Amino acid sequence: MAGFRSLARQVRDPRCDLALRRYSLRKCLERFAPYGHRATWDHLCARAGFDPEDRSVDPARLVAALDELEEARAVWLAYEVEFAERRRKEKHDGLRRPGTVDDWHRMTWGGFGVAWCDDPRVHPREPLAEVLRRLIDALEREPGSSCPVCQGERLMWRHDLDHEPSTGPVCADCGILVPRPVLTTAALAEARRARLLVSA
Repeated sequence: MAGFRSLARQVRDPRCDLALRRYSLRKCLERFAPYGHRATWDHLCARAGFDPEDRSVDPARLVAALDELEEARAVWLAYEVEFAERRRKEKHDGLRRPGTVDDWHRMTWGGFGVAWCDDPRVHPREPLAEVLRRLIDALEREPGSSCPVCQGERLMWRHDLDHEPSTGPVCADCGILVPRPVLTTAALAEARRARLLVSA
C-alpha cells in the first residue's frame, strides 16, 4: 500500500495519466484528512478551484490542492512529534495517567478527523494549515468558550456523528466537531443545552 509521500509524487508527476494523478490525490486523503475524507476533498476542491466530480482537472489545480494538504500535514506531524516528546517526559517524571487532551489525541493520531466535519459541505474556509495551527494553539492553552477555529460561539451538541467520538459540540458556523478539551465545562454544558432547545 502506497504511503502519503509516494502518492504525492504521483500527483506531481507529469508522466502519470491525469486520472491516476487525481486518484492519487484522493488516496492521500486516506492517510491524512483533517475534516474527514469527504469534507477535506470538498475543501481542497473549493480552494484549488475545481469541481469535486471533475474527472479532467487542470494538473496545476491538483498540485495546488496537494500543496495545501502537504503544508497542513507538516503542521500536524510537527505537533505529533512535540506531543510524543511531552508524553515521554511526563512518563519519565512519573505522570502516567494521560489527561483529556491525550484521550482526544489518541482518537486523531495521524491527523484523520482532527477537525471532523460531519457534513462534507460545511467546513472552515481558511487554509488547512491555518485551521490546524488554531486548533493546536487551543489545545496548548486554557479551555475557552468558543470554537478555536472561527471563534464562533454557536456550539450545539450533536449525536450520531460519523466519527469517534460520535457525540460532541459542533460549531454551527464552521462545522467542526470541537475537541472537548479546548472548551470549558460551562461551554460544554451550554452546547448540550442548545441541543435540547433545538430538539424541543
